[in-house]
Amino acid sequence: MQPFGFPLFSSSPTRFLARLSLTAGFVAFTLGAANAHAWGLDDVAALAAQRAQTPFQNKPKALPAELANLSYDEYRDIRFNRDAPLWRKDKLPYEANFFHVGREVVSVRMHEIVGGVAKPMRYNPADFNFGQNKLSPQGWGDVGYGGLRIFSNLNTPDVKDELAVFQGASYFRALGSGQRYGLSARGLAVDTVGAAKEEFPRFTDFWLERPATDARQVTVYALLDSERMTGAYRFDIKPGDNTTTEVHARIFMRAGQNKVATFGVAPLTSMFYFGENQPRAGDFRPEVHDSDGLMIASGDGEWLWRPLQNPARPLTTSFSMKSLKGFGLMQRDRSYRSYEDTEARYEMRPSAWVTPLGDWGAGRVELFQFPIPDETHDNVAAYWVPEKTPLPGQSLDIAYQISWQGKNQQYPPNGWVTQSRRGNGFVLANKDGSLPPNLPTQFTVDFAGPALDNLPDDAPIKAVATADVNGRVVESLAYKNPANGHWRMTLRVQRVNPALPVELRAFLQLNSNAVSETWTYLITP
Repeated sequence: MQPFGFPLFSSSPTRFLARLSLTAGFVAFTLGAANAHAWGLDDVAALAAQRAQTPFQNKPKALPAELANLSYDEYRDIRFNRDAPLWRKDKLPYEANFFHVGREVVSVRMHEIVGGVAKPMRYNPADFNFGQNKLSPQGWGDVGYGGLRIFSNLNTPDVKDELAVFQGASYFRALGSGQRYGLSARGLAVDTVGAAKEEFPRFTDFWLERPATDARQVTVYALLDSERMTGAYRFDIKPGDNTTTEVHARIFMRAGQNKVATFGVAPLTSMFYFGENQPRAGDFRPEVHDSDGLMIASGDGEWLWRPLQNPARPLTTSFSMKSLKGFGLMQRDRSYRSYEDTEARYEMRPSAWVTPLGDWGAGRVELFQFPIPDETHDNVAAYWVPEKTPLPGQSLDIAYQISWQGKNQQYPPNGWVTQSRRGNGFVLANKDGSLPPNLPTQFTVDFAGPALDNLPDDAPIKAVATADVNGRVVESLAYKNPANGHWRMTLRVQRVNPALPVELRAFLQLNSNAVSETWTYLITP
């Protein structure tokens, strides 16, 4: 694989198309015989470049009627046979199995790379247990697969646990030791906001590289396709306490297409139903979410923390910067007592921290949130929007690492928010029992971290808080919490026009130095 420069835009995909005639013959050749050239990202990129020069073909493979008519529960009764995983017979450090196709599960093509040669993996009904379903798979032909799962000795040397999943559009996710699935990543976000309809690129083909007997990572290649975009992806997945997924991508915009409204790189998708800043009356659980905040590290050294919300209406905010060091949707609160859910175990859901590999240049981190009625829906998306995006006929090379983190998380170097609560304490009511109109909004925010933990109680810590033109900070206090040694900030903010939002920023300062990340919050109308 050739090295990447960032950002790298080519005026056209000519450098790939020049090899296409050779590539077509090469692919056919490698499927039948060994070749000195090892299959890699350049080969997938050649296929993506070829697709970028042709109209989008949105014609998923038709399913046999008896498969297409399965109910949700009937489909869930189809399982991959436990004794049939790829690579098990050879006792390799990783194994893989596959999802079956179904009514809402689109077929994808699978290949295995052995000795640098890519070979197609045809559907075999003998690999599946169809449960109570009365089906006749022998007459289906090659229906493909619905996605893939990868297993490794993640938690114990005796059992291979699920490590990563690729299923649905361009979604994928992974687990570190002791974690349970929560948020997901995507290959690309297109027009999530700013357009009439979001475009969902999907992975149509996968290549699984057969691991060596001592492999410390497993590699998967994928080909992406959508109305306006194509792309080639390489995923290097390394298991551990914090499993990492290193992503190298080459993305093309289809010739003759219009520029996208939002071009989202390294998108993350999560769920926030309610939490400490937005409690829900009537639910016995204190919090329900897969992520509780967006964290950003800008190139100029500032760290930002934005608590998530379940807003009353769709909400889009963005954070512009000249360069990016990282961003992520984080599940900071790791205590069971914060959730009290013995089944969902939200305290075990991973955070996902994205680190650019190379300089991504200027752009913005965009956060999109929308209302959900329950916890079964995702309602949070975060991604990087580069200042320069590929135009029709152009391509973009980009790389990054996603760290799926548990208790050992990425934190700012000085201090960070441990909890963020919204709500008033005692308020003197009117004689009729009503509350005063346009009551100031109160926030109680706790901070901890190496720059704060050993300070004496009387350290001159100051809460520095600002609001936009629609807000007025009427009180800002900072003091040490005697119950746990953290530093507490209390803010009271008056809205000028209650019908408009207020953007807040606040941090802790010692003398003239910031000793915490910047807490940011949007008070919605």
